Amino acid sequence: MTRSNPLLAGLRKPALLGLLAGLALPVQTAIAAAPPLSVVDLSFYTAPAPSANKGDLLRYRTAVVNLGNGAPAAQAWNVLYRSTDAVGQPNVVSGTVIVPATSWSGTGARPMIGYAVGTHGLAQGCAPSLQMARGSDYEAANIAAALKAGYAVLVSDYPGYTTGSTPTYLVGKAQGQAVLDLFRAASLVPGAGLSASAKAAIWGYSQGGQSAAWAGELKSSYAPGVNLVGIAAGGTPADFITTANYLDGSTGASFLLQGIIGLATQYPAQIPLDTLTNSAGQAAIAQGKQGCVFDNLFPLMNHQVAEYTLGNKPLPEFLAQPAINQVVTAQNLGNGRISVPLLQYHGRADEFIPIAQHVALKRKYCSKFMSTTFHVYPSEHIVTQFQAAPGVLSWVGDRLAGKSAPSTCLTLKAAPTSTANPAGGDFVVSLKSWPLSGVLNLKTLAQSVALPAGSTFTADTNITQGSIAGSMSVPTFTGNIKVAGLPADVKMMVTEAAPTTGTATLDTDGNLHVHGTAAVNIQIVSAGVSLLQLPIGCKTSAPVLLPIDFDGPVSSLGNGNLVFNGATTFPPMKDCGLYTALFTSLMSGPGQTFSISVRPPAPTTW
Repeated sequence: MTRSNPLLAGLRKPALLGLLAGLALPVQTAIAAAPPLSVVDLSFYTAPAPSANKGDLLRYRTAVVNLGNGAPAAQAWNVLYRSTDAVGQPNVVSGTVIVPATSWSGTGARPMIGYAVGTHGLAQGCAPSLQMARGSDYEAANIAAALKAGYAVLVSDYPGYTTGSTPTYLVGKAQGQAVLDLFRAASLVPGAGLSASAKAAIWGYSQGGQSAAWAGELKSSYAPGVNLVGIAAGGTPADFITTANYLDGSTGASFLLQGIIGLATQYPAQIPLDTLTNSAGQAAIAQGKQGCVFDNLFPLMNHQVAEYTLGNKPLPEFLAQPAINQVVTAQNLGNGRISVPLLQYHGRADEFIPIAQHVALKRKYCSKFMSTTFHVYPSEHIVTQFQAAPGVLSWVGDRLAGKSAPSTCLTLKAAPTSTANPAGGDFVVSLKSWPLSGVLNLKTLAQSVALPAGSTFTADTNITQGSIAGSMSVPTFTGNIKVAGLPADVKMMVTEAAPTTGTATLDTDGNLHVHGTAAVNIQIVSAGVSLLQLPIGCKTSAPVLLPIDFDGPVSSLGNGNLVFNGATTFPPMKDCGLYTALFTSLMSGPGQTFSISVRPPAPTTW
């Protein structure tokens, strides 16, 4: 398994200084007291004193963001702005404001989307503003999709990424307020062309779903001036006790450790980690503060809180301490009412955030006579994050266009239940009957044959072991080709000769690497014109080996870009009788190319 650490290596200070120097970003200040800052160090992130008004723009500079191939041209600014932490104290938060280069073609001012990021990690180099500059932010695909729709995208780093701080990870109130305050700060960036009164929406997943929902519950009292029209919150940790118990000793144990660190940073008196942890716990805390999300995911996988506490107290005993319990339960959602339409969504196979507690949150919101609907995806946590993007943007677009929002509070459907893999084992991403599409390009005929609808691929991708094992199913289908200039309908079968096997790794930049082989037999069942089919029954004399190679962002699992392209050799045909030589000459030989893609199954609504 690829376990190198290019993300931290690329973002440690010397390399980062070189990156910023190469970008030559001009730095500007929004308050007279802030001196000009050099771009060759991290002093931009050294927080000035907070101003009096929340949402004030304290410092800004033009920025370069690298959101991957296909991202639209855009202008961007890094900002420091004034917000408020969870205990009511003023703080300074960093973030990024991104505006499409094309003019807004809709009515009114350009709408803004507050994109609330998911877990990035606790080291300063993990901040979204720094990762977008480097081109390593794993959520880049979703941000780019929102920009393509013409919206300005505001990405808060959340509190704690300023120099010398630790992020208050999963402290919902502070995160929600940081998301809300960035709308005003963005409108104050000179040259951005954004209006504080423009229509706004908030979109977040996982930690971002928590932040988005918290922003919704806080909006009326904390930021009544924000013209919010909708919130999309997916994969949301809504009940912290339930979620913590789900994560303890599981593949997502690193998120639990980071959450404890984040809560202790905001509430040190209630959660005094130094007096609660043993030497192993203190080492794990130090490790957690130094890594980004994929750095810590694997080293901390399946570890339990009991390994890190004094006296090896298990998690329930740890959470039962009154001061800790009060802090943890204070992060729960559903105590307030969201006054704008809400879209909730979750994956049934989510191995990090249990779907049941998010279902319970919907019921709480419905009891408050809110407008909410719940989209259910069949996949696990990471896949769902990116598969949901088109549906989320369509829903958000309708809200920004002033269309009435659907609500499924009165649904009679049974609540979705979890299909996640058991906790405590390897990190396995299961693909269960994912739709498979593809094209086989026949070199000699210079023609293509498409796989039929109903083709599927099933696999278990074991990220811990770095392996993939799968199978494909392709219904019998008819390909239309020309032989000697004459059209012919060829009924074909593509059957699996052996399971698909190979390697599958996830590096610390969030890039997926899949390398393996699929072996299939190709059979010509019959050939003819329309209903006049001549039975033939010939097939390849040996399996056709299809190399399965992919290197790209993990977002490809969900956004439909998990595509395998390659070339192979078709062996001679056999069992064709008098037509053996003909079909061998037409179909066999090297240089046969193919393109195969797999997509997650469609979601449902609950």
